[in-house]
Amino acid sequence: MSAWSKGSSNLSYTSFLLVGFPGLQETRALLVLPFLSLYLMIVSANALVIHTVVAQRSLHQPMYLLIALLLAVNICAATAVVPPMLFSFSTRFNRISLARCLVQMFCIYFLIVFDCNILLVMALDRYVAICNPLRYPEIVTGRLLAGLVGVAVVRSTGIVAPVVGLASRVHFCRSDEIHHFACEHMALMRLSCGDISLNKTVGLTVRIFNRVLDMLLLGVSYCRIIYAAFRISSGRARSKALNTCGSHLLVIFTVYSSTMSSSIVYRVARTASQDVHNLLSAFYLLLPCLVNPIIYGARTKEIRQHLGILFQRAKLQVSAEKPQSLPSHRELPA
Repeated sequence: MSAWSKGSSNLSYTSFLLVGFPGLQETRALLVLPFLSLYLMIVSANALVIHTVVAQRSLHQPMYLLIALLLAVNICAATAVVPPMLFSFSTRFNRISLARCLVQMFCIYFLIVFDCNILLVMALDRYVAICNPLRYPEIVTGRLLAGLVGVAVVRSTGIVAPVVGLASRVHFCRSDEIHHFACEHMALMRLSCGDISLNKTVGLTVRIFNRVLDMLLLGVSYCRIIYAAFRISSGRARSKALNTCGSHLLVIFTVYSSTMSSSIVYRVARTASQDVHNLLSAFYLLLPCLVNPIIYGARTKEIRQHLGILFQRAKLQVSAEKPQSLPSHRELPA
């Protein structure tokens, strides 16, 4: 039975059933293994690069610390999405209270926005490193880095809090079934029985303003960075600067293209089934979490070298622990 609350002569559900992929009612359990495997791959890949950055003192520099922070956010984002999704595939554990639903919504959107804000901080770091290399150590200090991350946290909270706050004031009386694997904003708003035009307007305005402003700042920053990189006289230094910028731009392209493609398909392909929309949501939430550590692990020379050393040590340790084979009868002493 669903919980109801009564106020202002309106009834409202206070708990909901998460019905991820409603068109696959009988076979949803078969989705557990692929999504669990994907989650373990995401956690392992990101944790491996984070461990490499933390363990190597030579990588305790702003750029690598920001990469480690970005990958830690990837793990948190995947953890906010996948475990609740796996529980939603079971009819015994797919009920969620309104309070937990709003907390999950806040966490997912906060981590998405925070991820983009870290990319802005990384762009600023590369701008100073390439455009003003002689003053980089005295400009980009630990205090400045902590301050910028703090600003990113405050900005992310300020962007997400109004959307979640308005959602908490809505009455939900149409149904207690959320046709999504997580408490996604529009999936929850479909259950409302009042006027939600303000919620839609605020949500869309915040999303467009945030995306356009971020892409504008990133575009201007990297145009100036690439221009400055081409003016470097040393070929090796120029190649290193462009390679580093290429890694960041690949990550930015992955994050923003997956988000924008999901939004476009959501609004254009209205005839597509709910399962298709849910799959696209999972795609745009989890793809960057999987691809980012691969990009930074493969394209960042210092991280790649330390990963190679780590794998070599692990290989030698495994081979050393193998039991020595017994001598054959021909090798036995007479």
